[in-house]
Amino acid sequence: MTKQLKVLVTGGAGYIGSHAVLALKDAGHQPVVIDNLVTGFRWAVPDDVPFVEGNIADEELVASTLRTHAIDAIMHFAGSIIVPESVENPLKYYRNNTAASRSLIDSAVQAGIRHFIFSSTAATYGIPESSPVREDMPKLPINPYGMSKLMTEYMLRDVAAAHDFNYCALRYFNVAGADPQARTGQSTAGATHLIKVAVEAALGKRDSVAVFGTDYATPDGTGVRDYIHVSDLAAAHVNALEALVADPGTSHTLNCGYGHGYSVMQVLDAVDRVTNLTITRKIEGRRAGDPDELISDNREIKARFGWQPKYDDLDTIVSHALQWERKLGERS
Repeated sequence: MTKQLKVLVTGGAGYIGSHAVLALKDAGHQPVVIDNLVTGFRWAVPDDVPFVEGNIADEELVASTLRTHAIDAIMHFAGSIIVPESVENPLKYYRNNTAASRSLIDSAVQAGIRHFIFSSTAATYGIPESSPVREDMPKLPINPYGMSKLMTEYMLRDVAAAHDFNYCALRYFNVAGADPQARTGQSTAGATHLIKVAVEAALGKRDSVAVFGTDYATPDGTGVRDYIHVSDLAAAHVNALEALVADPGTSHTLNCGYGHGYSVMQVLDAVDRVTNLTITRKIEGRRAGDPDELISDNREIKARFGWQPKYDDLDTIVSHALQWERKLGERS
């Protein structure tokens, strides 16, 4: 194993960030969390993990945190992630995602931090001409969310060329599920992710699940997506961290998905199967910009990092999401 690393996790009180904190701890590293708690939860950070409440654009706060905790690397999850909101309020996304990331990267360079892992997205591809999607395919985002992330990728590329600095940008596909031990999970109210919405419906928190479009060029007419378990995604970040430290001259931009997909109807069938209930499905029109199918070509991440997913099973993903949703119900 790489020596124990001290890692600043931005957005570490949020959905994916809190799973990364657990993965770092489980791998023997020392996470330190900074989060403004706008969408994150203080209780999502374990008691033995140092926590700083604040904004990553606060350069004085970030500089003192990097110095105080002798940080070796940064994992950057903080940002805004709702695509329709990015269309309605693009400047919020360019501030929270692009400008704040620029500030954080600057703080890292000033502090001599050499390794940076960035939470990117498949939205950087826009609507790909073919599927599975390879990393070298055109990047043509169709919304400010995707563009705000792509701009950060370009900043990282240019900074790595100019400084003693390497990075890994992981382009996520559809993140789902929850920690298998139910230590954390997706907790945001009003979430838009299909599996989260479906398990809420199964537990009576919603009346129905909207199915947006049934006329796509897919086997059952509903959109097909590559759903990746959040704990497998978190493990990929630890793999990336250790790869950056082992080979400081190399950076990576990689897809993070399973390389196969499920339709909306297949996901809802899985929730019905796992819960032994029947969710009400409400058929609605297509949403603008939704591709028929969005599946990752994940050969590169497996080849470079030896990443081996543990939870590549739809019923398992649904079961873990359901277990967490029940636990959330007990919290409230």
